[in-house]
Amino acid sequence: MDSSLSYADILKKTLQEATLAQPRLQAIQLYPVCDTDAGHFLILATGWDKQRWIDTILFHARLVDCQVIIEEDNFEEGLTSALIAAGVPAEHIVTSLDYQSGASSVVFQPA
Repeated sequence: MDSSLSYADILKKTLQEATLAQPRLQAIQLYPVCDTDAGHFLILATGWDKQRWIDTILFHARLVDCQVIIEEDNFEEGLTSALIAAGVPAEHIVTSLDYQSGASSVVFQPA
């Protein structure tokens, strides 16, 4: 089976679950945005935080060469552990800085 396809499914499910599990302390909504064709997976946060409008990316991952590249992860505990628990091997998850520097041998080490 093509691992990039299963990784896309895992990313999509993980992002959907992460947006459902978030507490709603303010009027901020979380939205999973999954473009499986282009290999981009995001969680957007939009809404009012007191007197200020929020529109930001909380999480962004890309699928490249059968690797999950974490561009941004602003969740308190991060989503990487959830991805590993869902079946993505830790050695297939890298940060964007590691990927750009060619250090794809750098492996995520869960805490």
